[in-house]
Amino acid sequence: MSDTLKESLFEKLCQLQCHFTWIPQKDNTDFSDMKLRLQDSIKLGVKYQATSYNQLAFVNCRQGDYEEAIQNLKEAEKIWRENHNNEFERRSIITYGNFAWVHYHLGQLTEVQSYLDKLEMICKPLSDGPRYTAMIPEVYGEKGWSLLTFGTSVYYEEAKECLEKALKEDSDNVEWTMGYATALYRLETCSGVPEKQEQSQPVKYLRRVLELDPDDTVAMVMLALKLQEFNEAEKANELVEEALRKTPDLPYVLRYAAKFYRIGRDVDIAIGLLKRALEFTPCSSFLHHQIGICYREKLFTLKKKADHNYPDRAALQQKAELISKCKYHFEKAFELKSSLILAKLDFAGICLENGEVDRAEEIYNSLLSLEDLAPDNKQALDLQIGLFELYHKRSESNAIVYFLDGLKFLHGNKPWKLCYSNLRKILGKQIRRNPRNGKAFGILGMVHQLAGEKDEVVECFEKALEFDPGNEEYLNALSELRPST
Repeated sequence: MSDTLKESLFEKLCQLQCHFTWIPQKDNTDFSDMKLRLQDSIKLGVKYQATSYNQLAFVNCRQGDYEEAIQNLKEAEKIWRENHNNEFERRSIITYGNFAWVHYHLGQLTEVQSYLDKLEMICKPLSDGPRYTAMIPEVYGEKGWSLLTFGTSVYYEEAKECLEKALKEDSDNVEWTMGYATALYRLETCSGVPEKQEQSQPVKYLRRVLELDPDDTVAMVMLALKLQEFNEAEKANELVEEALRKTPDLPYVLRYAAKFYRIGRDVDIAIGLLKRALEFTPCSSFLHHQIGICYREKLFTLKKKADHNYPDRAALQQKAELISKCKYHFEKAFELKSSLILAKLDFAGICLENGEVDRAEEIYNSLLSLEDLAPDNKQALDLQIGLFELYHKRSESNAIVYFLDGLKFLHGNKPWKLCYSNLRKILGKQIRRNPRNGKAFGILGMVHQLAGEKDEVVECFEKALEFDPGNEEYLNALSELRPST
């Protein structure tokens, strides 16, 4: 067929609502890891299988496995017919869109047109908008879940908005309620915990999920983790125990339960749960990372004891064993998923614990060379390198640069607070050493500015100008804060 026809079909495909238009084609998603996770979820028989097959088809197509992608989409279509026969056409909009794209990549343009025709017939009665799609709850719902599955933190807000739109049409839909609760949970985790439980939207919607489906054990353990943050220990424990009793072999429940016990200082229980989950999903980078974190907790506990007692040979041997286990699981995690930046940072941290300063610095430098890091990863990297510069390189000036950069992301979460507190500590020391240090006052003004503390910003920049009169940077900052002066 002619290039003109191919271009015309491509323009129509770009109007579709499906994974090929939702996920940027240059997105740095680790598709090998994503494929493993989707295959695991299908094998384990988790809910929303058709959605998983749709996602897997997209991944296979991106990796050039077109025929496998077609088989995935046939499975999705089959599940929609069997489980949602009354709303099959509405549910199949995304699947048919994916079909059209895969056939386009195969060069089967007649098939592409056939699926576009099907979509036009389905969507025409549902929408006054584009010919080949319809923005209905089923589309918003699956888009929201897909962004949560594929996405780093940059996708969470859009996922939340999609699921919110789906719920406006059907507030009792448990699938979309759970998706919305998950998006809220992740966003709140990134941004910091609200001061009061009644302000927590994830708590509200996870409870709503359990009203709609009292047997949703993933919602149980997620809710337990939120209640743990608000010191609701008794209720949180009950939820975790009930979830483990109902689904003792579901990896998603095991991993959340393990986090619950780790935070509660029952680290050995957490390790046991994670190793059980690993039996079902042996190639899970997430599980290896979490096991490494647990062994690191044990290492830090051992170090605290050693601070009070002279370490004997047994303690030194135990420390070496724990360091070895940490390094093994952290390294395994980023071998399985090269984009798992946090595991690389944790590996570097253990290298520092073991005196391998050059190895840690090598890792930090390799991470600094990466582009398009997600905000949470960039902030974690800035924090860790800032600490490295401060305590291992003894460079306050370099540490300040990284900590300041870390304040530009995800205001209020734990890494942000650590960047903020370290900056206050460094600059406070510099000012005590030299009360006329205009530069230190200026940087402290920038810190307060990034923290949204206006009164302190003005005070610091005024002090900076007192010791460095005429500094244009400080003058401009003050003029923006006080435009009338």
